[in-house]
Amino acid sequence: MKVEFHPLDEKVEKLSFVVIQARYQGQWIFVRHKDRSTWEVPGGHIEKNEDVDAAAKRELKEETGALDFNLVPVCDYSVEIKEIKTFGRLYYAEVTKLGNLEYEIEEISFGDNLPAQLTYDKIQPHIFEKVKGFII
Repeated sequence: MKVEFHPLDEKVEKLSFVVIQARYQGQWIFVRHKDRSTWEVPGGHIEKNEDVDAAAKRELKEETGALDFNLVPVCDYSVEIKEIKTFGRLYYAEVTKLGNLEYEIEEISFGDNLPAQLTYDKIQPHIFEKVKGFII
């Protein structure tokens, strides 16, 4: 498995998902899907004919209940597993108002660091460090 970061829009035609590393009141937001016991960063697939930024806004709202936020693209990135490479866009969001969860997310959690039990434990630490470096 290999994670690589790319400049924004370098691979825009290949983007298939968005991931949003978000903070609320100084703490990172993590979500737990109804079908899993592990934690992850909000995100999901870009729908057909959907703008990348619109997908990020939609996923952040659906997965965290975010009602008011500032969303900034950080970079594009790729994940290669067994010679299959997929591309996504990484965002940073500062959330100022949360509402109710509506979709597949069972609960959200807040913390200063990554939770111990991650859904994508080989990918999320890279993303987390990239965003921390971006906001400093």
